[in-house]
Amino acid sequence: MKTFEQIHLAHQWDEVKESIYNKTAADVERALAASRTDLEDYKALVSPAAQPYLEQMAIKSRAITQQRFGKTIQMYIPLYLSNACANGCVYCGFSHSNDIKRITLTADQVMEEVKVIKGMGFQHLLLVTGEHPAQCGFKYLKEMVELVKPHFAHVSIEVQPMNQEEYEQLILLGLNTVYVYQETYNRDNYKMYHPKGKKSNFGYRLATPERLGDAGIHKIGMGCLLGLEDWRTDSFFTAWHLDYLEKQYWRTKFSVSFPRLRPHAGSFQPNVDVGDKELAQLIMAYRLFKPDVDLSLSTRESQVFRDHMLQLGVTAMSAGSKTEPGGYAVYTQALEQFSVADARSPKEMCDMIRNGGYEPVWKDWDACMQ
Repeated sequence: MKTFEQIHLAHQWDEVKESIYNKTAADVERALAASRTDLEDYKALVSPAAQPYLEQMAIKSRAITQQRFGKTIQMYIPLYLSNACANGCVYCGFSHSNDIKRITLTADQVMEEVKVIKGMGFQHLLLVTGEHPAQCGFKYLKEMVELVKPHFAHVSIEVQPMNQEEYEQLILLGLNTVYVYQETYNRDNYKMYHPKGKKSNFGYRLATPERLGDAGIHKIGMGCLLGLEDWRTDSFFTAWHLDYLEKQYWRTKFSVSFPRLRPHAGSFQPNVDVGDKELAQLIMAYRLFKPDVDLSLSTRESQVFRDHMLQLGVTAMSAGSKTEPGGYAVYTQALEQFSVADARSPKEMCDMIRNGGYEPVWKDWDACMQ
């Protein structure tokens, strides 16, 4: 079977973009009527032609989500371990090019953070670092996963891509999920956003989910960074990648996240404006395309938007998030990777979810009983 990189190389960005923008109202109606949507249907659902059909998409997305997941929202929280980074990503506050104080938490400091997070009620923990092999590479991550796993039902990571053997070792320690975002699938422009560091290798990053699948990971998280390139085209390549991986690694579960560019240290401004209406369209299109995939919405998004999306396809939300190393207990003034838009506490988020007729879930399918 071909790798996804081989498939990706055979298709031109501009041709895919033109195909999406040429979709018609008839294509959208056909996609909405389909009992099972395919990649061409997905193109229609994210196309400009679908914008008059958002209400119909919302109704179908709500029904599918409740059928597959019930009226529940999985709660999770990120723990930033380090802002050390060897990459020069132009859009990120942790970029090696930014003159900032670099912090990597010690084991004792991590346990201080864990104590606060556990006090909030969380059982799902996402460990996040910059991409720096020496400061927060595999050896450090192995120690941190081993340290925190006894305290949480579910541990996931969003860190630098690694090789298959390293993932296999982390899985043996209890790692459940790995999130790895391609950022953009536009190969021609990728280097412009990632001029230096290991992340500048487009192909190595693109193949990471396949290494994860070969390692036997339970769940892979995917997504593109909204605001770099045309969001419709980027999200189609993400959806295509997801479709490929589901067929290749059918035992593995998948999730999709929707990070939009947020204010950060540095001067980079989004190249493409992705408004709330467009983001809602994207989330609902994913739900119609992949009824069983987890869809996650972080505190990057506003309180109003997250409230509105509660019933329209999302299955996981973070709350009380800090995007700086040690932000919960140790270093409350360290540099954020990006600005948080929804600053509500976990309790306030639980109240909102319940008031919307849903149940917050702290541990896999054990309802929050607070």
